[in-house]
Amino acid sequence: MSSPLSHPLVRTFLASVERRTAALPAAWREELLEDLREEIAAALADDVTEDPAADDVTEDPVVDGGPVISEERVRRALDWIGTPEEIAADALAEESGSIPPEPENPGGTWLTLGLAVLPVPLCLVPGVGIPLGLVAAFGALVRLWRSAPWVRREKRQATLFVLSPLVTVPVLAAALSLAFDGISAPAFVASLLIALALPVVGAIRLARSAARLREQAPQEAGRPLG
Repeated sequence: MSSPLSHPLVRTFLASVERRTAALPAAWREELLEDLREEIAAALADDVTEDPAADDVTEDPVVDGGPVISEERVRRALDWIGTPEEIAADALAEESGSIPPEPENPGGTWLTLGLAVLPVPLCLVPGVGIPLGLVAAFGALVRLWRSAPWVRREKRQATLFVLSPLVTVPVLAAALSLAFDGISAPAFVASLLIALALPVVGAIRLARSAARLREQAPQEAGRPLG
């Protein structure tokens, strides 16, 4: 089975990012590229089909007889991640100091991430759940965009994750109501729990990024000047 990373569009995308970030330290650039590989692989994991006759499959498979990935799906995944220009600009701005490189204290990070995943559970509180959920989501976004550990690309993606329940909950509730002849309390709770997946994924990604920055800080502090 071929990796989605072998798709020509993905190789071109990664090569463009690598070329545009040539000014970065080699270790930093490789870490950025590895993060992008993980993001792309995750985005395309569900877009692989073994059926060459499917509507969204390209005529040229990644490997003959192996999984085939639609070029349109690859383009959508790459567009969602960001353009090479945006990714390179964020990385170079962070390296040059335009974006503060100092890590945030763990308490502040966990407060932001906690607010990011709270809106969906808060909706289960009778009467005031939805207003409380909206307040938590607003607080999470404010803290997210004011926080130092994450670049614009990460903040943009995290914003989509935090706001995703506004779309996924109604869609899931409607689907469950059609499947079970009307929406019930258990079906509504199930839709909320399923919708919680994306905010949790976003919080995990941000936590990993912030932790990595904290780990790098002592190394940077010990690096000799000049």
